[in-house]
Amino acid sequence: MHEEISDDLENAFKRTLSSNWFISGTNDSEFEDTFSSYIGNKYCIGCGNGLDAIVLTLKALEIGDGDEVIIPANTFIATALAVTYVGAVPVLVDPRLDTYNIDPTKIEEAITPKTKAIIPVHLYGQPAEMDSIMKIAMEHGLYVIEDTAQAHGALYHGARAGTFGKAGAFSFYPGKNLGALGDGGAVVTDDLELAETIRAMGNYGSKTKYVHEFKGQNSRLDEIQAAFLNVKLPHLDTWNQERRRIADRYLSEIRNSHVILPTVIDGVEPVWHIFAVRTKDRDGFQQYLAANGIQTGIHYPTPIHLHEAYKDLGYKKGDFPIAEEISDTELSLPMFYGLSDQQIDYVIKIINEYKQGE
Repeated sequence: MHEEISDDLENAFKRTLSSNWFISGTNDSEFEDTFSSYIGNKYCIGCGNGLDAIVLTLKALEIGDGDEVIIPANTFIATALAVTYVGAVPVLVDPRLDTYNIDPTKIEEAITPKTKAIIPVHLYGQPAEMDSIMKIAMEHGLYVIEDTAQAHGALYHGARAGTFGKAGAFSFYPGKNLGALGDGGAVVTDDLELAETIRAMGNYGSKTKYVHEFKGQNSRLDEIQAAFLNVKLPHLDTWNQERRRIADRYLSEIRNSHVILPTVIDGVEPVWHIFAVRTKDRDGFQQYLAANGIQTGIHYPTPIHLHEAYKDLGYKKGDFPIAEEISDTELSLPMFYGLSDQQIDYVIKIINEYKQGE
């Protein structure tokens, strides 16, 4: 990926270095403009990382002590940490077993008078069921903040993930579909007042230098990372299309009763940040693939409620059986731009030859 654009990346770095302007400059403003246009929102605010993107949005919406925020039980811990960092309580909801995303049919039973927001996660690059989630949110007067850290460019009934809720939070961690060469993040929204407040929150609570309206923090997208993102954004659709091509081959050609493929819901175009399958003997399957030269990953081996960090929530094993089953059975197959047809053929062949327990 980077070899194809290495000259452009190096030139972007040199231009930024020679400018001697490294925070809140033209690279950042250019990226915010182009990224908001690409996603389909009016405003984009760059920040330090994807976790900060959610934290800043929650703070700007005045969600904090005593409030509850609904999140999926199957997600990276950053989603929960963001809620914790503002003093609110993450309330977990089990996902669907076939898509790995939050199950909308289980959201309403988790709503209480303290609930202020829902954070659906577009996990592994497949958008959550936003029509159902938005309907529930509107009926109960709740904010929706989309955790879009893994779904840059994904489509739900023709609209980009990140455009449905009050705001969408993105991560530009290097491994993302659109990744910086370090940490970075952003929030997109159509609400001007919210955008201005989020920007101030990430700038020590200040809209005007040395005038601090909020108890903010330091979380800004630096000029060097913005410069790299400006180079990479025009290539994102091409990279995503290649991921879709690889996923289509996996979905149509992997035929093994021991390997459960993900389900793609109607009207959705995932970007396949992760291609996650499930199998009963996950460890044995992973060892089998490794012995045949195929590297895999696990996303994620421990659900939120079973982490030591969240024992204070009072959940126990068995409270979220679907999330636990996914954590016990999920394995992520090779999925990256540059995976050759020969490599794809090999992965499919080896998986189809897998015999559980042998």
